[in-house]
Amino acid sequence: MRSAAVFAGAALIAGVAASAAATYFARLVVSPRRSRPDDVEILGYGTDTVILRSGADTAAPGRFGVWLDGGRGHVRLGPVVDHDPYAGTVTRTLLGVDSGTLRAGPGRWNQYYYAGTPKTALGLTYHDVGVPTTIGPMPAWYVPPHPDVPARDTWVILVHGRGATREECLRALPVLHRLGFPTLTVSYRNDAEAEEVPTGRYHLGEAEWRDVQEAAAHAVRQGAQGLILFGWSMGGAITLQLLARSPLADRVRAVVLDAPVLDWRDVLRHQARMNRVPTPLGRLSESVLEHRHGRRLVGIETPLSLDRLDWVGRAAELSVPVLVLHSEDDEYVPVGPSRALARARPEIVTFVPSFGARHTQEWNLDPQSWETAVARFLLEL
Repeated sequence: MRSAAVFAGAALIAGVAASAAATYFARLVVSPRRSRPDDVEILGYGTDTVILRSGADTAAPGRFGVWLDGGRGHVRLGPVVDHDPYAGTVTRTLLGVDSGTLRAGPGRWNQYYYAGTPKTALGLTYHDVGVPTTIGPMPAWYVPPHPDVPARDTWVILVHGRGATREECLRALPVLHRLGFPTLTVSYRNDAEAEEVPTGRYHLGEAEWRDVQEAAAHAVRQGAQGLILFGWSMGGAITLQLLARSPLADRVRAVVLDAPVLDWRDVLRHQARMNRVPTPLGRLSESVLEHRHGRRLVGIETPLSLDRLDWVGRAAELSVPVLVLHSEDDEYVPVGPSRALARARPEIVTFVPSFGARHTQEWNLDPQSWETAVARFLLEL
C-alpha cells in the first residue's frame, strides 16, 4: 500500500509538472515581446562597409538594417562581402545612414530593412490615421496612390506579423504605390504602439481580425470599392480570419501572404521541436490553448480554435485569388502548409517559393523578384 501511495503521489506530481510546463509554453506563444534589447555588435566600419560580430542574422543573405542608440539611429546594410568564421566577423556593404551616428558598439538587428514612417523611410506622402475600434484607436498609415498613375478604387490593407510593427510592411509600399493602389498599413491590439486588451495576450488571429476589420471599414468609408488583404506571418492568419468572418469579406478581391501562418498546430509543433519541448508536452500546450478552463491559465480572453485557424484543412472555403510568397528555408514558420494549400486549391492559389531566406525575409533576399511576383499577381486580377 505504501509503495502504491508513493507511486500515485509521484504520478500526480509529474502530471502537475507537465501541466505547468505545457501552460508555460502556451503562454510564451500568446505573449507579446515587450522589450527589444540590443542583439548585434558593430565592431568597426569604413566609408562603405560595416563589420559585425558573426551570427545567424548578421550573416544572412540579403539587405537589412541596424538600429543604433536604443532605436534613435538607423543604418541600412547590403550584402555580405566577407565572412570570417574563425575571427567571428561579418563584413557587409553600408548602403546608408538614415539617422544617428554610426560607431562601434551594440545595436539591434532590423530585418525590415527600412525604419521610420513612409515619408522618412521611402519619401512617400502619408497621413496618420487613428482607426476607431471597440478597445480604442489603432494607429495606421494611409499612403495615397502615386499622383502620376491612375488611381485605383481598391485599397490594400497591410497587416504585420506577431511581435512586429508597421515598419515590417514598408517593404511592400513602393510597388503598391507604383501600381496606383491606396494603402492602409494598420496596427492591432497589443502592438507596442496600439491599445492593449486587459489580458495583454495575442489570440493568434482569432481576435485581432476585428481591429483589421475596422481598418477595412475605414477604407470603405473613404471610398474603397474593393479590398486586397496583405499579411506577413501571423498577419496572414489575421487576414484569413477577416476573410472568413467579416461582413466586409465580399469586398475582398484578393489576398497576398508573405510567410503566412496557415496552420497554427504545424507552427506550434515546429516551435516545440526547435525548443526541445517533448512531443506530449507540446500537444498538451495545444489543449491548454483550446480548453475553456485552460485559457485562464494562459491568460487569454476566450479559448482558441486551432481548427478554425487551419487553412489547409479549410482550403475549400477560399473563394478569392491568393498569392503566397514563402521561403523553403523559413526557420520559424515552416513552408509545408503553404505548399499544401497551393496543392489543394491550384485554381486560385499562386505559390511563389524562394530559397535561402529566413522568416519573412523573402523581399530582403531578392527585392526585384518579390516585387515582380506581387505586381504580376495584382495586375492579373
